[in-house]
Amino acid sequence: MSSKWLQVLTLAFATLISACSPVKVLNALTPSNTFTKTASIAYGDDPRQRLDVYRPAVAISHAPVVVFFYGGSWNSGSRDDYGFVGEALASRGIVVVIADYRLYPQVRYPAFLQDSANAVAWTHRHIADYGGDPQQLYLMGHSSGAYNASMLALDARWLNAVDLSPSMLKGWIGLAGPYDFLPIENPDVKPVFFFPDSPPDSQPINHISAGAPPSLLIASTDDKLVNPTRNTGGLTNKLRAAGVPVESFYFGKTNHQTLVAAMAKPLRWLAPVLDRVTAFIQATGPAGSSARQSPTK
Repeated sequence: MSSKWLQVLTLAFATLISACSPVKVLNALTPSNTFTKTASIAYGDDPRQRLDVYRPAVAISHAPVVVFFYGGSWNSGSRDDYGFVGEALASRGIVVVIADYRLYPQVRYPAFLQDSANAVAWTHRHIADYGGDPQQLYLMGHSSGAYNASMLALDARWLNAVDLSPSMLKGWIGLAGPYDFLPIENPDVKPVFFFPDSPPDSQPINHISAGAPPSLLIASTDDKLVNPTRNTGGLTNKLRAAGVPVESFYFGKTNHQTLVAAMAKPLRWLAPVLDRVTAFIQATGPAGSSARQSPTK
């Protein structure tokens, strides 16, 4: 696509979302014939402890599984806003679980990690009923959701508490994640982590071990909210030093928000986020994995 057409599309999309919620626009423009959805499954007693399952429209047995956690500084967000993520991955032959979790001020650290672990435990127990393979389980998140995914993958306390272990994960994927953010500067995040008494063990970068699952870290070069050099770069370096398989990619033409939005079909021209995620799952999964790399953008 030429730069002229990119400018035209960017202007058109900006005009469209100026009068409407960006995620509502993305979801409205997302295909509905590539997946089937089972909504509002309880994995706990709280109203926030609910998840949705997206399956490829063409039934696939033993498909790889991604549990996705959205961002929002641990004080906002809804699984309903991320249908475009479910569609994107399901269109590549992946079963997707998108989970809500309790937020501040209802809870603080580490309750949302406990919720995330319980969502993973539900997935491990039940996803075979939806065509997914619990032995091909990946965690993925954007922003604070990438933090949740990283903590479950790197700090064994959370999965151990639900009788699982990070060693059962095939890998994890972080988009624009905060992995090393003490002392906290964001005023919205300070009370979530008890600032100024934020516990050092709340930081993913402090939980690196040689046995950590393979990692894919993606960031925007123009992220003004989560410093990509300190967070994605710093975690990548520590994982490599520990001998953990890790890939990292930095994309221009995106920012903190549009990095995940680039997974939506209307915005895939921004960056090959979906392609990188699919390739990572193919590379780390068993031979003959159901996940496929589609040429569709």
